[in-house]
Amino acid sequence: MRDLRVAVIGAGPAGIYASDILTKQHEGARVDLFDRLPAPYGLVRYGVAPDHPRIKEIIKALRRVLSGDRIRFIGNVDYGTDLDLEQLQEHYDAVIFSTGASSDRPLNIPGIDLDGSFGAADFVSWYDGHPDVPREWPLTARKVAVLGAGNVALDVARMLAKPADEQLTTEIPQNVYDGLKANQATEVHVFARRGPAQLKFSPMEFRELSHSPSIDVIVHEEGFEIDEAGQAAINASKSTKLVVNTLLKYLENEPSGAPHQIHLHLCEAPVEVLGEDGRVVGLRTEHQEFNGDATTHGTGEFRDWDVQAVYRAVGYYSSPLRDLPFDDAAGVVPNEAGRVTDVSGEAMPATYVTGWIKRGPVGLIGHTKSDASETIACLLEDLDSLPAPSGGDPDALLRHLLDSGVEITLWDHWERLDAHEIALGESAGRERVKVVSREDMIAAGRAYAEDLAS
Repeated sequence: MRDLRVAVIGAGPAGIYASDILTKQHEGARVDLFDRLPAPYGLVRYGVAPDHPRIKEIIKALRRVLSGDRIRFIGNVDYGTDLDLEQLQEHYDAVIFSTGASSDRPLNIPGIDLDGSFGAADFVSWYDGHPDVPREWPLTARKVAVLGAGNVALDVARMLAKPADEQLTTEIPQNVYDGLKANQATEVHVFARRGPAQLKFSPMEFRELSHSPSIDVIVHEEGFEIDEAGQAAINASKSTKLVVNTLLKYLENEPSGAPHQIHLHLCEAPVEVLGEDGRVVGLRTEHQEFNGDATTHGTGEFRDWDVQAVYRAVGYYSSPLRDLPFDDAAGVVPNEAGRVTDVSGEAMPATYVTGWIKRGPVGLIGHTKSDASETIACLLEDLDSLPAPSGGDPDALLRHLLDSGVEITLWDHWERLDAHEIALGESAGRERVKVVSREDMIAAGRAYAEDLAS
C-alpha cells in the first residue's frame, strides 16, 4: 500500500475526525494537522460556553485521536500567511481544509453598525479567552437584546444574565471574570423570527437556561403559534417536541423575583436597531404570522424595545481561504462531496474540504463525522491520480517555517500548556484556568522543537 502524506488545515473536530478516519482506512497514511492557534480543538475550546463542561467532554475523545503516532499536531501556523497551497502540495499528497467558521453572518438592517451592536461570535471569542481578540468587553447595558433562535443565542443570553461568581466553577480566565463582574445587564431579551417549532435550541441547553438561581426565564405568549408545518415538525422530531415542552413549562412558571431575567419573544423579526448620537438606544421588531408552511410574513405591527445593546446570533460565517474559490453567499468553499471545485466546476487536484467550510455552519459537532467520512472516501477514490509531492519529507517544510521565524507548537507543547492551565486552576480551587495570550500559551510549552531545528 502506497504511503500517503496528508496536510489537514484546521485542528477542530472536523479536522481531527478527518485525520482519524483517514489513518484508520489507510495503513500508510500520515497526517500533519495544522492550526493557526497554538492549541488544538478549535470551536470546542473557543466556541462552547465555559459553563457547558459536558459538551467539552468531547475533548477526551479528540485527545485520544491526537495522541496517536500517525497524526502530528502543528499549531501556531497561519495558512495564507505562513504557508500557501503550493507549498503544501510540494510536500503532501493531498490537502484537506477544515477551517470551520468563526465570524458572524451579517444582518443587514438599519442601525446594525451602531456603537453597542455586537456580533455574537465576537462576544463568544472574548468570554472563551481567544488570544486574538481584545481582553475587555463593554458590559454597561442594563437591558440587552439577543437576535437568534439557536444555541449560540442561548449561550450569549445566559452569559449576559448569569452572575460572574457562578462562572468560577469554569475555566474562564481572570480578565473574563473581571469583565462579567462589572456586567450591568439585568434583562436579556431573546428574539426569534419564527415560532416554537422552529427554534434550533438543543433540549438540554434550553432546560439548563433556568438552572441558575439568579435567573428567571420568561416566555411571552405573544407569538406562541404552531402552524400545521410546525405540528408536523413536533411529531417528527423528539428534539423539537422536547424544546416545545420546555417552552410550555417556562410559559406556565411564575417569575420568582430573581435579580436577572431572560425573556423569550417569538415571531418577532428585527427590522432596525435604533440609535441616538451613534449609540444603541432600542430595537424595532415586526410581528410575524405564519403562512402555513413554517415560513412567516410581516404583519405591519411594529414594536420598539428599550435596550442599550444588541447581539446578533444569526449564524456563523466562514472566511475565504487563499488560493481557493469561495462562495460569498453560502459562505463555503465550492465542492462536490468534499472535492474542491474551481470556477469552471472542475475538481482541483488533491484539494479537499470538510466540516463547516464544506457544508456551512449548521448542525452539531457530531455531524462533522459524516462530512469527514464522505471527504475521505473521495480522497481514497482519487488515490491513484494524486500527483506525487516534489518537495520531499514534510519535515523540510517545518524546518522552513522554523527558519522563517514561525514559532510552531507541537503536541508535547500542548500537553505542557494543558498541564499549566490545570495547575493554574488547582491554585485557584478550580479545575482549569485558561491561558489567553498567544505569547503566554507558547511560553508555557517552550523548548518543543529542538529536534526539528537540528
